[in-house]
Amino acid sequence: MNEKQAKRWGKGTLAIPAPKEVDEIMKRVPKGKLITINMIREKIAKNHNATMGCPICTGIFSCIAARAAEEERAEGKKTITPYWRTLKSGGELNEKYPGGINAVKKHLKAERHRVMPKGKKFVVQDYGKSLVVL
Repeated sequence: MNEKQAKRWGKGTLAIPAPKEVDEIMKRVPKGKLITINMIREKIAKNHNATMGCPICTGIFSCIAARAAEEERAEGKKTITPYWRTLKSGGELNEKYPGGINAVKKHLKAERHRVMPKGKKFVVQDYGKSLVVL
């Protein structure tokens, strides 16, 4: 890890999650609650006795889980991974999830979260009050 990466994510041992592991954590977030990608990384690190969970893999695998969930929905499955409950740091919505920001906002508003613009981005207002403890 170079110095720029170490400054951003920290130093120590790195746990590389399996895509299924990220998906399983995302599935455990109940309706009305939220989690951040960094919280998922912390959970992965803890599960593997590492200092940190890989930020790149965790982000990619959360997007894969979101796309797979929408494929399942299209096939008629009623219970899918609630990917919209997984936020970026600072409560920011992930524009890379299926349907982009508008679809994620719709899901979050349906669960009574308040989504607000923040510059060119969108965030869940007071998201910290809704964070889940896994």
